[in-house]
Amino acid sequence: MISPIRHTAAFLLSGAAVANAATYSIASAADIKQTSSLLAWDLLQYYKGNLTGQTPGILPGPPPAGDYYWWEGGAMWGTLIDYWKFTGDDSYNDLITQAMLWQVGPDKDYMPPNVTASLGNDDQGFWGMSAMLAAENKFPDPPEDEPQWLALAQAVFNTQASPDRHDETCNGGLRWQIPWSNNGYNYKNSIANGCFFNLGARLARYTGNTTYADWAEKTWDWMRGVGFMDEKYNIYDGGHVEHNCTDINRAQFSYNNGVFLLGAAYMYNYTNGSDVWRERLDGLTDATIRVFFPDNIAYEVACEEHMSCTTDMLSFKGYVARWMATATQVAPFLAPKVLPVLQNSAKAAIASCVGEKNGQRACGFKWSTGTFDGSQGAGQTMNVLGAVSSLLIGQSRPPVTNSTGGTSKGDPNAGSQSDNFKDKYLPPTTGDKAGAGILTVLILVSVVGTFGWMSTGV
Repeated sequence: MISPIRHTAAFLLSGAAVANAATYSIASAADIKQTSSLLAWDLLQYYKGNLTGQTPGILPGPPPAGDYYWWEGGAMWGTLIDYWKFTGDDSYNDLITQAMLWQVGPDKDYMPPNVTASLGNDDQGFWGMSAMLAAENKFPDPPEDEPQWLALAQAVFNTQASPDRHDETCNGGLRWQIPWSNNGYNYKNSIANGCFFNLGARLARYTGNTTYADWAEKTWDWMRGVGFMDEKYNIYDGGHVEHNCTDINRAQFSYNNGVFLLGAAYMYNYTNGSDVWRERLDGLTDATIRVFFPDNIAYEVACEEHMSCTTDMLSFKGYVARWMATATQVAPFLAPKVLPVLQNSAKAAIASCVGEKNGQRACGFKWSTGTFDGSQGAGQTMNVLGAVSSLLIGQSRPPVTNSTGGTSKGDPNAGSQSDNFKDKYLPPTTGDKAGAGILTVLILVSVVGTFGWMSTGV
């Protein structure tokens, strides 16, 4: 694989301005670290899992118990792992480790039974990507008697590579949901397949195992073949299996582009800078900036104009900033076009952090307004933390592999004993329907009423 190079911090820091002089600044590396520290603290004020009687690892929810679904907790710990990498602040490392291990599930594959009723491939994938990030960043390894970061990422990948997850509908690809009874099981979407692609590319680079790369190639080809990614690298949300995925929902969400962009950067690195992956990565990066960074400021095109964003969507910007920054480490040719955009966007982001509620600082969502827009929450704060801390990418070490200093222990067979949901969650047979039909209907109605139809959510 090609060797990542480090970029000068001065490139990101030059010309940066103070948007909220009393609190937030990105004028120097020291200022960025201080601002990131404040934002990390602010983000964790939304977390209650460390309080008596609460569940470690998750943000308050799922609805109606709170605003947040299970996956966003996994995404938050990934953001804080990057925060530690970028700033060196280990204040929250024990909290991160506790949270990441609490949610692994009985089969050590990030499928805890208490989230089954809303468990999607993408939800599981976000936790798996955070575990992969911990391995790549050399985040402190768990105790030896606990699951290890690399093995957890492999378990998630292996469960998703199982034939039980890849059926013949739409010529392949992952469904959105895992159990058949979940609302959205008949939907195949880009984010579920994007997380799988992303994990495959990163595991290929980390381990050198071509099987992971083969799956990544196959997933990319499927996305293009089914039409979820077009020739201009626009990525659309998904389609339904009963229509052979031809009824494409053409909504575009930034995290779809971001998760494929980072995966493509890893494939470029893994293939030693192949022309094929350079062309794909270059095209996808241009499309991402064109669609989601008008005036070089992050913008959630599907929902931001009329603020119709769900709680899920309010967190996408930060992931994209982090993923694009990391992409410049494993595919250095991207740096000249990506880093100035991230700098300008972060400058706009901190300008939104002038709100306050109940004595707590608050960052908004619509960065292009130049001020606080009244929208606040864990996602909005996580966005700004991701955008600001990523400005330190030039001072941080590139992602490691098992041959360049990685210490996390893997298990190629992890996830092989995982629950495949066949016994409890497959549709009833013809013989079962007479006795169980009414009960099945009642269960499905309950699921729909509880979780709603989120055709574009995580």
